[in-house]
Amino acid sequence: MKRASRDFDHIDEDNDGKISLGEWRRRGNFESLDKDGDGYLSEDEMSRIYFAGRRGKLLQPIVPGATPEMDSSVQTDRVAVSKLDSETYCSVTREPRCGVVASADRGLRETGIGPMFPKHANCLGIDDYYAMSYSHKRNSATVVHGGMDIPAPQGTPILAVAAGTVVGKFPGKNSQRGIEIVLRHSPEDTGRPFWIYTQYAHLSEMPVHVVGQRVRRGEVIGLTGSTGIDASSKAESTHRRPAIHFAAWFSLRREFAEEDGVIIPVESQWMDPNAMYRNGLPYDSRSLSALPEGEKFVSIPVMFIDGTTQPADTKLIWPYTCARQ
Repeated sequence: MKRASRDFDHIDEDNDGKISLGEWRRRGNFESLDKDGDGYLSEDEMSRIYFAGRRGKLLQPIVPGATPEMDSSVQTDRVAVSKLDSETYCSVTREPRCGVVASADRGLRETGIGPMFPKHANCLGIDDYYAMSYSHKRNSATVVHGGMDIPAPQGTPILAVAAGTVVGKFPGKNSQRGIEIVLRHSPEDTGRPFWIYTQYAHLSEMPVHVVGQRVRRGEVIGLTGSTGIDASSKAESTHRRPAIHFAAWFSLRREFAEEDGVIIPVESQWMDPNAMYRNGLPYDSRSLSALPEGEKFVSIPVMFIDGTTQPADTKLIWPYTCARQ
């Protein structure tokens, strides 16, 4: 597989033909991928992340009800783009004129944290991690990944990571993200002391949900796809592997703006999506990057295909179901 070979060469920083735990950079599932137990990943072992078995087929999928619950605050909390400060606008939209400083200052920087799944859970892990350099893809030393990617088979159901409200959904015809849906989660939804916005992109088709609709934790909000334009040709990509592009922002404010298919939370910061699963401070990228190595793994709460969760009382889950092993 061309994608696996390219990624293997990029991850294998010392070019010794194998990937060490350090080179893996906490993408998750290192031990389960290391089938021969030698402490390294071969290209064949690493490529298994792109051929993982289908996940997400809940025995009883959580789907929208016949009469969806609506959240009227979505309309009253929507503000004009002109009300945004320039730092927030530039950090989220990442327009070329803005440069990279604003987004880096607002948290779009590597944290070094990564997922640790429950011992007996078989979950889908990350290939392109949060804020990794995309210089090998974009021919630019300053481009970084605005989120993290979790590869999954085409059509795999994507789950809402927490209860929340749909604040945007976009066809993405001129976007590298393709079809996407964005949710807003209140502190009551997540148990975190701020508002969180989660973005799910590269969907295979437009979600059935409408803006303002409430969703439940674990509700199917879309299907995995590979939609989105190619960064170079600006035409619909024909070589992207199926995956979810998963991004997050947090803010003490509930208001947000929208421009050209981008939701911009007021006074927001970028968030490493792994950080929302932490049970306490810090959540900001600068502080996360300064954590000692022993605190870099984040215990991930999950939903299994039977609809049960671990922990049982969690308000947050991984965006794909896990299988028991």
